[in-house]
Amino acid sequence: MKLGIVGSGQIVHDFLSASDQMQDVELVAISTLARSKSVAEKLAEKYHIQKVYTDNEAMFADSDIDTVYIGVPNSLHFPIAKQALTADKNVICEKPLVETSEQVKELKKTADKHHVLLFEAMTVLYLENYFHLKEDLKRIGKVHVIALNLTQISSHYADFLAGVHIPKFDRKMGGGALMDMNIYNINFCVSLFGQPKQISYLPTIQRGTDTSGILNLTYDDKQASLIAAKDAVGPTRSYIEGEKGLIYFDGPLNVLPDYHVQIGKEEPKHYNFNKYDHRMISEFNYFARKIKEHDQQAADEAAEHSLNAISVLEKAQEFLPHD
Repeated sequence: MKLGIVGSGQIVHDFLSASDQMQDVELVAISTLARSKSVAEKLAEKYHIQKVYTDNEAMFADSDIDTVYIGVPNSLHFPIAKQALTADKNVICEKPLVETSEQVKELKKTADKHHVLLFEAMTVLYLENYFHLKEDLKRIGKVHVIALNLTQISSHYADFLAGVHIPKFDRKMGGGALMDMNIYNINFCVSLFGQPKQISYLPTIQRGTDTSGILNLTYDDKQASLIAAKDAVGPTRSYIEGEKGLIYFDGPLNVLPDYHVQIGKEEPKHYNFNKYDHRMISEFNYFARKIKEHDQQAADEAAEHSLNAISVLEKAQEFLPHD
């Protein structure tokens, strides 16, 4: 996979820090805003990226690149992804893929038209622990209660309260607890249990942004409570409770470092199947393999899941205040 990177912010730095452990990933180019060119140049030097662009369109025209990784503010995902797909590049886009279900459909249609593949970089869905946990659901019987908690006070929270503009707190840029954090819980829950029958969202609003919130998903035979917070410190233990036992895990869901299974009154058993310390390695190994094989079925399944998750996100956004 010959990669062109869009962006030079925190998520791109994080990706690059683990890129040397990824299989079949060649760093060809990076594109960023002109004002961030010096940052991109330093990244290029540090990680041996061959070319630096300050124009996405120019990078997308580079025949040495077959895949584009998009790591920019959420509100920019759709236009940049569409531009890359139209230029006949495979696209790996950071979560959330886009903001509406119609945008998902349009990107998928564009990808199919240009015979390229589209994937959303939703780390948890590619971790080895996720796949094993999914199998272990069979052991705990019929599930009736899901409680997922991603509470992680933002390092920018104080600045936000002081009036500083922080993109991850700006709802117009795709920020806020629902869009930026609860999207992990949504993807995890929908991937395991499907589409809910009813949706409600109870946000805590500060300066027009949901700095935290509880998303309630109602199914025919179960209830799911999805908590995400940028404004609080707390234990992030999550539970999936069934008629025969339960599964629980600590820590952020996007990392899913391990999990426990408890059957009845037995002692809980601890599991960790993740192969790598860094959460992004498994997903990029998967993407590189599927792009090399041009696995259309894998891309179709990924797009269908993204659509299901974004549909839930879209309905939850109806509970946020409107300008």
